[in-house]
Amino acid sequence: MAIHLIGGYQTDFARAWSREGLDYTDMMREGIDGALASCLLEPDDIEAIHVGNAFGELYRGQGHLASMVAQVKPEFFGKPAMRHEAACASSSLGILAASAEIEAGRYDCIMVLGVEEEKNLPGDQASQVQNAASWQGHEGFDCKFVWPAVFGRIAMEYDERYGLDRRYLNRIAEINMGNAKRNPRAQTRGWKFRAETFTDDDEFNPVIEPGTRRQDCGQITDGAVAVVLASDRFMQRYAARRGVKVNEFPQILGWGHTNAGIRFLDKLERSKGEEYMFPHVRKAITDAWRRAGIDGVGSLDGIETHDCFTSTEYMAIDHFGLTPPGQSWQAIDSGLVEFDGRCPVNASGGLIGVGHPVGATGARLLLDAGRQVTGTAGDYQVQGARTYGTLNIGGSLGTVVSFVVGLRD
Repeated sequence: MAIHLIGGYQTDFARAWSREGLDYTDMMREGIDGALASCLLEPDDIEAIHVGNAFGELYRGQGHLASMVAQVKPEFFGKPAMRHEAACASSSLGILAASAEIEAGRYDCIMVLGVEEEKNLPGDQASQVQNAASWQGHEGFDCKFVWPAVFGRIAMEYDERYGLDRRYLNRIAEINMGNAKRNPRAQTRGWKFRAETFTDDDEFNPVIEPGTRRQDCGQITDGAVAVVLASDRFMQRYAARRGVKVNEFPQILGWGHTNAGIRFLDKLERSKGEEYMFPHVRKAITDAWRRAGIDGVGSLDGIETHDCFTSTEYMAIDHFGLTPPGQSWQAIDSGLVEFDGRCPVNASGGLIGVGHPVGATGARLLLDAGRQVTGTAGDYQVQGARTYGTLNIGGSLGTVVSFVVGLRD
């Protein structure tokens, strides 16, 4: 059973909705309406809805977001909906669940909506909210900011195991911020930087936690992304109605999903002596390849990967096999991962450049992969792309989801 990606919609990640007197419900409404319009669908076409959201209770004191769908879109009243929470991988789990329902024959057309409001709180407070995705009181870090400390520890672990020159982390940030300037929905598209910003200059790029400087960090962001998935049966009717061919639309060719314990340091300890720093991340990626029927990274024309920090993308580069383990610097040094490289990584700008509304990120990765393989990514289009990979992680790599998206002849 094929899972077709009809299309979707992303809100402008540069908006801070609370400053306009709006909130996440307005994002939800725009995401739903935008996806319907983009896909040329009516509300009646959607048979079920899956919502990805991580921190609604903590940012707004609001849960039960599955029911909120019909509140903001009355035409969805009575339709089945459910919410998924897996930190930054929340909407990826919605995509997996929707795909399984289509494969089971329950529904033929499903919307997955990822949403997160994060700019309604001051930055320090927003950062504290997101600590809920760690094991509270058990992580073993003496720090002010948990996530910069955790992902700074990844950078330090790479340095201990293989050696790491920080200029390659700075270069990842510079590449992704540069790519984001081409993306009309990126949070940082209008931001300006000095040359010193992408160096270890303590004034322009100060240390946040050991191993992490300011430009290593993804952005606190508001946003919603909705994607629409469909069965073969629905696509036959839909394509006939529109006078187009089914094979003009991308499919989720393969998927991988793994989990690990929530405590970060335990994952590092378990990987001692392993080929990859995070074997379960590698497994999610290779499971997606196996299900897609591709041999490996050489079959991908590009990658949209989780880069909540530069160290996360550095890890993704070798876990995708673009370099041998521990040698991700080679792909950065050679330009392989740049916009015009052999395998561009985060042509969209990634989480660092586009922004990271936690519950919406998984859906955004999938939507951008779909845009790339259909040639509809605009100014950040990777020329000739037909097969794309994604990697989405939740928390300290506790939940990992990877997709392969492409066109079938």
